[in-house]
Amino acid sequence: MGLEQLSPNDTKGKIITCRAAVAYGAGEALVIEKVKVHPPQKKEVRIKILFTSICHTDLSAWLGENEAQRAYPRILGHEACGIVESVGEGVKDVNEGDYVVPLFNGECGHCKLCKCPHTNMCQHFGVNPMKKDMVADGATRFTTVDGGKPIYHFLNTSTFTEYTVVDSACVVKLSGLIDQHSLKKLTLLSCGVSTGVGAAWNTANVQSDATVAVFGLGAVGLAVAEGARARGASKIIGIDINPDKFIKAREMGVTDFINPKDEDKPVYEIIREMTGGGVDFSFECVGNADVLRNAFSSVHEGWGLTVILGIHTTPQMLPIHPMELFDGRRVIASVFGGFKGRSHLPLFAKQCLQGMVKLDGFITHELPFKEINKAFDLLVSGKSLRCLLHL
Repeated sequence: MGLEQLSPNDTKGKIITCRAAVAYGAGEALVIEKVKVHPPQKKEVRIKILFTSICHTDLSAWLGENEAQRAYPRILGHEACGIVESVGEGVKDVNEGDYVVPLFNGECGHCKLCKCPHTNMCQHFGVNPMKKDMVADGATRFTTVDGGKPIYHFLNTSTFTEYTVVDSACVVKLSGLIDQHSLKKLTLLSCGVSTGVGAAWNTANVQSDATVAVFGLGAVGLAVAEGARARGASKIIGIDINPDKFIKAREMGVTDFINPKDEDKPVYEIIREMTGGGVDFSFECVGNADVLRNAFSSVHEGWGLTVILGIHTTPQMLPIHPMELFDGRRVIASVFGGFKGRSHLPLFAKQCLQGMVKLDGFITHELPFKEINKAFDLLVSGKSLRCLLHL
């Protein structure tokens, strides 16, 4: 269908049969098959997905790294952009034909958390990897073509499908801000770029001349670097065991590099020597307790801040003794970069399109939707930051 406007009279209120990439088991190849997508219920939105991409969170879920989060069959995916096909009763913020980005971390706008300026959490629609159905009735909007058996949802979004249904709290309108050419780039705002840049801007509030260490140079880590670069950081140290990532990282603002495999002493010692006592900010983007320990140890006593972005799938606890925090160092986690999706993303999208954040460099591959398993392979092998899939 491309990027043309939908005619809501064609499908509104009807079950849509379309292609989806369905996960049937941990690590099993996704199956492209026909599924039924039911109409949106009260306060829900049905979206035609135009572009979607794969994040490490999708990879972790696909591999089933956390057994408690496994649910099959399931439609994964949470980075996308699309166009509203129809809306359910009571939806006022978006209309048929609007260009939108789905949000894995929703914003109802009414709960105690949404009204608090100090958090981007939401009591009702916040990120929840255990959630597998809709809030309205506890049912799914995806079913199998044969037998009508439920197919479970993922992270409030489920974007590996031509059509998806999300709660209205989990979608933000971008129409009026964009043209068709720029739409696909804004797919990245659903997760990776917003998470990384927001961690630098909102969570850490990196300022001009600050020193920064980024542990893990995947898409989120490079988004942190991009955010720090945009704020005028004087030194951005990138740490990764894959030296192939260093060329792209330099393009996105990283000034110095450390490959732990090439060093004889701990990374934090090297960083403290490079910076005269430690960096102002460190960002852990890997999801590994040993890496987190290095990140914490690399910040300066008195004011250093470590921001946790990596998804830690093991039961291991924080590798930090409470007394270490008495020297002024701090640790905080950041979800979706501190952005309140519906309130903040329209402005952030505008800033990105004005060139404040360079989105093009994050898209390293583009493939048709039917080659989604190849896109997973590219991510696993470390060859891609974001592979954009065209539906």
